[in-house]
Amino acid sequence: MFFLRFPPSLRSVRLILLRVIPCAAILFFLLPASLVADTKGKLSGRILDKKGEPLLAANILIVGSSMGAMTDLEGYFVVINVPPGTYDVRISSIGYQTKIVQQLRISAGQTTTLNESLPEEVIESQEVIITADRPLVDVRQTSSVSILAKEDIAVLPVQDLSDIINLQAGVVDGHFRGGRKGEVQYQLDGVSVNNPFDNSSSVRLDRSVLQEVQVISGTFDAEYGQAMSGVVNAILKSGSENAFEWSGETYIGDVHTSSSNRGFTFTRALRPWAIQNYQFSLSGPTFLPATTFLVGLRRYTSDGYLFGERRFSPTDRSDLESKTFYPTGDGSVVPMTPFGEWGGQLKLSNRSLDNIQVGYQAIGNNITEKRYNHFFRLNPDGEKTQRSVSLAHGFDWTHTLSDIMFYTVNVRQNFFEYSDLMYEDVFDPRYLEAGDPKSDATYSLGAAVQGVDLNRFRQKTNSFVVKASATYQATRSHLMKLGGEGQLSLLSFGSPGVLVPTTVGGVQVLLPRIDHPDYPGVRTYKPVSYAVFAQDRMEWNDITVRAGLRMEYFSANTRVPSDLQNPANTISGAPLSIPIKTTDKIVVAPRLGVSYPILERGSIFFSYGHFYQMPGLGQLFSNSDYSVLKELQAGGVSYGVLGNPDLKPEFTAQYEFGFKAEFTEYFGMDVSLFSKDIRDLLGVEFISTYAAAEYAHLTNVDFGTVSGFTIALDHRSFGMLNVNVDYTYQFAQGNSSDPRETATRAEAGEDPRPRQVPLLWDQRHTLNAVFVLQEPGDFSVTSIIKFASGQPYTPSIGTGFGASLEANSGRKPSSVLVDVRGEKHFAFGGLDLSVFARVFNLFDSRFFNGFVFADTGSPDYSLNPVGDQVTLSDPSRYYAPRRIEIGMSFRGIVQQ
Repeated sequence: MFFLRFPPSLRSVRLILLRVIPCAAILFFLLPASLVADTKGKLSGRILDKKGEPLLAANILIVGSSMGAMTDLEGYFVVINVPPGTYDVRISSIGYQTKIVQQLRISAGQTTTLNESLPEEVIESQEVIITADRPLVDVRQTSSVSILAKEDIAVLPVQDLSDIINLQAGVVDGHFRGGRKGEVQYQLDGVSVNNPFDNSSSVRLDRSVLQEVQVISGTFDAEYGQAMSGVVNAILKSGSENAFEWSGETYIGDVHTSSSNRGFTFTRALRPWAIQNYQFSLSGPTFLPATTFLVGLRRYTSDGYLFGERRFSPTDRSDLESKTFYPTGDGSVVPMTPFGEWGGQLKLSNRSLDNIQVGYQAIGNNITEKRYNHFFRLNPDGEKTQRSVSLAHGFDWTHTLSDIMFYTVNVRQNFFEYSDLMYEDVFDPRYLEAGDPKSDATYSLGAAVQGVDLNRFRQKTNSFVVKASATYQATRSHLMKLGGEGQLSLLSFGSPGVLVPTTVGGVQVLLPRIDHPDYPGVRTYKPVSYAVFAQDRMEWNDITVRAGLRMEYFSANTRVPSDLQNPANTISGAPLSIPIKTTDKIVVAPRLGVSYPILERGSIFFSYGHFYQMPGLGQLFSNSDYSVLKELQAGGVSYGVLGNPDLKPEFTAQYEFGFKAEFTEYFGMDVSLFSKDIRDLLGVEFISTYAAAEYAHLTNVDFGTVSGFTIALDHRSFGMLNVNVDYTYQFAQGNSSDPRETATRAEAGEDPRPRQVPLLWDQRHTLNAVFVLQEPGDFSVTSIIKFASGQPYTPSIGTGFGASLEANSGRKPSSVLVDVRGEKHFAFGGLDLSVFARVFNLFDSRFFNGFVFADTGSPDYSLNPVGDQVTLSDPSRYYAPRRIEIGMSFRGIVQQ
């Protein structure tokens, strides 16, 4: 089956139907279906007797559920549509001893293998109970996939999803294997939560809501689209039908550092409550039949680590001409990067209908924060506030047609609203009372002494997503899936009114403007996209082949000039330029992965795929009204970069080859070599008009290449110590690190022609090491060590024109970070209690691939201390200092 995105008109619907149905039919005959739904897992294996003969009709049951299967003539069985989690599996057969395998982990979108043998039951005896060992390395994987269950996450010194992602091999500050940011698909229970404005996740996920996290940094199946570098699939926790469970966590903390170590101008005494977190969740059955729920709430606040002095108030009036200043602030030291968040989660699941599961889930955030602005350090109340509200919610329907076939339908709404402004209303009298910010270079290095930040921006996305798929275990070896998804977005952004400094009667005043021709306000766009895909997962003994095909369609659903050489249709005698509809973009992407065993517990793998993604739509539509060029004169040059709604998808071809092996019961290794050929990236093109004027607009001209390898070692001791180490060696090169870099170079008088240089995130060496010492249910001590070699920067040999050397030819210093966490568990009155402490940046490192001065390559000093004195006084150039948090958690269960 497939889903169609619905444009605003019936005519558009008809056109889409005419395009989709033939494509879906072609995909259906090429590959009749696909892989198991990425929110569910698969259990398969073979049951033999002690003589090695297959057992027919042996019963396999996942304890506590109705899921199970019977073995066939050759002893094989398959159970599909299994939610991710840790289970006990009961194996029984008449005349044979029953065996229960405990603690068997099943992951979403993966196959867990269970091969067992049953002895004959001579006399009546008890069941045999064994504990399953989680494989150190999944040798059936055809690409690089990292899967962390909630038990893995619980012992790590991490707090939210981004912390977990950046621990994975091949990930550098959110860049997956050398790609730009915004090239990752973020999914919640298998459905996209990306904000198409910038292709970032629209929700912030705390670790307390996560059942499992999958990070795919290599090639990925045809089910996943709108991504070129990787996929992150977060599976949310859900309630149980058999027990009520409640849990909570609270912690407090603060930063602890030496002010002299970081050049802090304003500090305050240690406040253990400067960071506060309160989280509570409750789950279990409801009063309705076969219905479970989970509800959670979280409150988090932090003062941050950067402070200012309230020496001035926004409404102060100093005499700048005579350099006389009249501060009226109270002189208190106040946080300049406060952060506050409310987060909530709701999940309902109903199984009262035969073979049908219906669910509803919602997760949201309400965040208020401020970003540090060194200019306002003496007038902190003049800096604007960032606010965001996000909600991802919707319904899921899963219908199990038989033991070997089911289908799912997901309907979601992803809502995101963001504002970055001082006051909501542009006519707010406080704007006029305070005025624009003013300073004097001779007073405290030009800090603001009055006024407020006048910049105003608002962005809102309201996306409706439908995804449907059918999964079919066609034979013992073929697990197939056919599906589709579509998305309609209402995307609006811009300045909700501006304040223009204007001289009236010799006095400068601020005039509010809304939707003025020279100051366009918030604009709304309605892009549409859809996709159909087919995937087949073939498993023969230990050989795995994953093959798929994906077709994607995108329409910006707007208009552009027909002739870019006469964009505003104002050049006399030139061919007429009229607004025409943007072209529809259709691409087809093949995917292939193979895993072949060469050892008893080892295999080589290869994967290849084409991956397409539309750039962040904010860049397509930003400044895309070409009528602003009506004043462009012959011989003039404009470097304001115009948007381009008619952009085509960016493209990456990925190759991956590797080796996975479990050498002993306690030691495994995963080696992966990868290469990426990146084309049609967003960049800048200069257009010459018929009148010999020139302007810049965005188009698909940038390119890049990435190559490297990763090595991951997993050591599971027979004692209490577990060690995981991964190392990435990578080259990431391209003609520009930012789409507007070409225009920036041209504006600076530098050569704007394409050339290939290291990208800003070209981190040659990356090492992550995780050490866990634990006795489950008693205590755990975890340490994470992160090493990073220096990323590129452009060095200079002086100041002024021509002072910079070859772009990105310098390297920043290497750096190391250490985070630790310790926890002790107790039992009290039926509750599982624990106390914990964690320290981020244990050794208070000041630098971790951040800012450096171009003439020294160091963040600490400059060869031009007079010219750089403002930057030298700015503490935000350093990495966040040591952060200490202590807290407690509790968990209780009541069986029903």
